[in-house]
Amino acid sequence: MSIFASIMGKIFGAHKAPDAAAAAPGSTTVAATTAPASSAAGSTATPAVPAGSVDVAAILDSLDEKTPETLDWRKSIVDLMKLLGLDSSLAARKQLASELHYSGDTNDSASMNIWLHKEVMAKIAANGGKLPADLTS
Repeated sequence: MSIFASIMGKIFGAHKAPDAAAAAPGSTTVAATTAPASSAAGSTATPAVPAGSVDVAAILDSLDEKTPETLDWRKSIVDLMKLLGLDSSLAARKQLASELHYSGDTNDSASMNIWLHKEVMAKIAANGGKLPADLTS
């Protein structure tokens, strides 16, 4: 499963209906992103838009309240990934950059991280995630 699909699964999976987990492989629901990927490795397919808009900020703020660590998911891709329980290492972020077609220098991690955060927020919004305007601009 791609890192971006994992991010989407963690966010939208927290909001899915209990029976959505039984969705057939290849289903067009976002819940399918939480299942192991059955397509070729490295697939960058974007999950389908959920039926209703999901308040992503509320979900992430709720997770943030439950973690003992101080994380700034609104500004940091590293903190967003940590909050979701994902590997936030440089290697993982470089893989995410590759999935999202980052054209900059991956050795410039500061620039890459800023781009990754903006791109992930934009893709979440494009896939049915409701975010404050400052996170999608």
